[in-house]
Amino acid sequence: MKKTVSFSKNAINVFFHILTSCNLKCRHCYINIEQHGKDKLPISTINAWLGIFTKKSIKTNVIFLGGEPTMHPDLSLAIKKAGDLGCDSITVDTNGYLFNDILSKVKPKDVDYFSFSLDGATPKTNDWIRGKGSYDACIAGIREAVSRGFATSLIYTVSRANLHELSMMVPLIKDLGIHRFFIQVIGLRGKSAGDGPEKSQVLHSQWLGAIPDIAQKVAELGVTVTYPKVFLDSKEEFECAGLVAKNYFIFPNGRVYRCPLCEDFPIHSLEIKNSKLVNTKRINESDLFKLNIPEGCVMNKLIQPENLSYNKDGMPEYKIACCLLKEEIKGTTH
Repeated sequence: MKKTVSFSKNAINVFFHILTSCNLKCRHCYINIEQHGKDKLPISTINAWLGIFTKKSIKTNVIFLGGEPTMHPDLSLAIKKAGDLGCDSITVDTNGYLFNDILSKVKPKDVDYFSFSLDGATPKTNDWIRGKGSYDACIAGIREAVSRGFATSLIYTVSRANLHELSMMVPLIKDLGIHRFFIQVIGLRGKSAGDGPEKSQVLHSQWLGAIPDIAQKVAELGVTVTYPKVFLDSKEEFECAGLVAKNYFIFPNGRVYRCPLCEDFPIHSLEIKNSKLVNTKRINESDLFKLNIPEGCVMNKLIQPENLSYNKDGMPEYKIACCLLKEEIKGTTH
């Protein structure tokens, strides 16, 4: 059964970008060197920053990101440190190239998921988005991880360029032995911000007409599927994760955001200084979280208003949900 996953008030989710460099140049990459830095954090800094967010009184989930995190030579040490600190779950998001022999340096018990990004069911579509040869490399990486006993998940970022192939992912997911499937919606940040909505974002009708149905078909394979709720009925209550949840998006320059839609701008509400998490000066993203508008998400209204439509009275026909609000369908088999 599909359910909306409520924001967790009893867990900390740490999205830890340990470097910003990458071997690919994806068309929708959200990394912004000017805003996020270009450093590769030393393992001593990674360990110290992990310590900031691991509390014995609350669960901590860590997602190691980049750039491409497996390009960091000490990723395996970071994974083991997160385990030593008692993190409740550890995930590595990767493009599948799996540098530095990472699968030989950690064991399945050390990592809850290797999460692979694939943005097309065919090499033609995926490689146009992510780079030549990336489809074959990702598929090979998934098969290698599965063969070694690692749990795997797959991330598919939906845009106008690949929506037509999303249904084709169903048999591919079955063939690969994927455990979880994440459908993401493309946001206008990073490179996508320069493309404009007419080249990237799917329409309200396209999203609702395709995503729930395909998610259900994948779930019938026994795979748990998660995807953004995105659209709320005008009468549904809007809730901002920045106010009620503990999500932290950390970048190598020490910036810590609470909302990923804010990451193209120097309005981060937190930063790490001398291995301590401190508040930044006002005005910042936290001030935006408190605003109550008929359209729902304030940041969406500001940076990607094309997501919205209005009736003849000038009122929004629906709200945009917080980008961190998810729908989930548990894997079921008949």
